[in-house]
Amino acid sequence: MKPTLLVLAAGMGSRYGGLKQIDPVGPGGESLLDYAVYDALQAGFGRVVFVIRHDFETAFRARVDASFGSHIAVDYVFQEMDDLPGGRKVPAERTKPWGTAHAVRTAREAINEPFAVINADDFYGRDAYQQIARFLATLPATRTPAPCERLAMAGFQLVQTLSENGSVARGICEVSPEGLLLAVTEHTTIEDTPRGIESRQPDGSIVTLPPHAVTSMNIWGFPPSLFTLMEEQFGAWLDQNYGNLKAEWYIPLVVNTLIQTRRATVQVLPTGSRWFGVTYREDRERTVGEIERLIADGIYPARLWGN
Repeated sequence: MKPTLLVLAAGMGSRYGGLKQIDPVGPGGESLLDYAVYDALQAGFGRVVFVIRHDFETAFRARVDASFGSHIAVDYVFQEMDDLPGGRKVPAERTKPWGTAHAVRTAREAINEPFAVINADDFYGRDAYQQIARFLATLPATRTPAPCERLAMAGFQLVQTLSENGSVARGICEVSPEGLLLAVTEHTTIEDTPRGIESRQPDGSIVTLPPHAVTSMNIWGFPPSLFTLMEEQFGAWLDQNYGNLKAEWYIPLVVNTLIQTRRATVQVLPTGSRWFGVTYREDRERTVGEIERLIADGIYPARLWGN
């Protein structure tokens, strides 16, 4: 059974200012999403499931159909604010989505095999997909959790994941000598400055981060039993955070909880790939240049899908 690629594409793109998931960056009009699916196909993935929103469904489907829709099986699920367990209701004042873990949970009825999770607007590099695919091939296709599940995460070097055009949010990882993830700490405002790589904390203080810190870029490898484990967590998290209108249920929070309760181990798969993406509209020029370089090096054809 081939693994599935779950693509989180429901983000609003507020800092970028548009539907960046399908913004063309390749010479044939390819988006970063095209390169992600192409790399996943090369690595042995057999299906893609997109988490999207209804308000851009028509444009998104049309873009997929026109590019790789005939090359791989594609399904869609929708992140809805009111998709909550146990009859819980959305607070009337809440406008912010529930977070990346909630987006993953959206696919609980669509995926029954080992799967990888990625962001739609990030370029991870083929090595990351190959490593995740090899790991997923060792996992069972069952929704019944084992006493201790095996998960995986591609680990990037922090210095390889920064934007030249503003701050970024990153998960900084603590890793054991055996290569297992011990914890992920979310840093929401990281910038490369003349003084070094700095993270501004919620209280206004500054923490300096090492350039080669292992960094989570939200590319994970999971068994389908993760959905069962997530359901055990989500209700309790909602009850604790119901009054916080800005609280978000992040994937690293789910993973940290599983690690701390010894319900899972997470193998960190180091990759030397250089991340790039379109966090800000100004990032697009650099991204186009990186794609041109990879085409010149023979990593990608000039036209991904032969169009």
